[in-house]
Amino acid sequence: MGRMRPFGRTVGSMRIVIAGGHGQIALRLERLLSARGFEVAGIIRRAEQGDDLREAGAEPVLLDLESATVEQVAAHLQGADAAVFAAGAGPGSGAARKATVDKGAAVLFADAAVRAGVRRFLVVSSMGADPNHQGDDVFDVYLRAKGEADAHVTRQDALDWTILRPGALTDDAGTGLVRLEAHTGRGPIPRDDVAAVLAELLDTPATAGLTLELISGSTPVSVAVKSVAGN
Repeated sequence: MGRMRPFGRTVGSMRIVIAGGHGQIALRLERLLSARGFEVAGIIRRAEQGDDLREAGAEPVLLDLESATVEQVAAHLQGADAAVFAAGAGPGSGAARKATVDKGAAVLFADAAVRAGVRRFLVVSSMGADPNHQGDDVFDVYLRAKGEADAHVTRQDALDWTILRPGALTDDAGTGLVRLEAHTGRGPIPRDDVAAVLAELLDTPATAGLTLELISGSTPVSVAVKSVAGN
């Protein structure tokens, strides 16, 4: 789906930019990627979050995706080898921020990646995301917003996108054993394992063009990712 430099665990020159850099999954991913030798930057809204990113081995980038322009975001994506959208309005937010963050910021980040020429693009979505999801509760609005954002990303021919839809997120210790398929059915998944799968997806360009669901299972992460890449 376009020319892309191969990823490798020992290559230090690869740059990954993560939107929602202070999120629980993002911080885990930043630790994993920096340990593998990647150059990692995380976009944050508040300067006081910067120390947590530095501790995780990531460079903090102060930028509000709810008010930034495509050009401003693209400037921070220049020279990146991949971009990961892991931002979210959070469980305590209302319907308005589902539209501005879960949809609006995701669309902005994708458009900025296209503008900056960053092909590899990962999205942390949600199981049940659907642009046609019905209902007016906040969670219904959330699933619709995530679905609309995913649909926008998948229409971008200039992106080698992979959309990951985890099940119910937990803070349990990761097991490294997952079920990763186009349709898994519902189930829990530790955030540790979501981050591990994202890191492996970044290392596996052949997963471009796939929308995948993720829950805990019995297959090691690397094997699960290689399996879907081969389908």
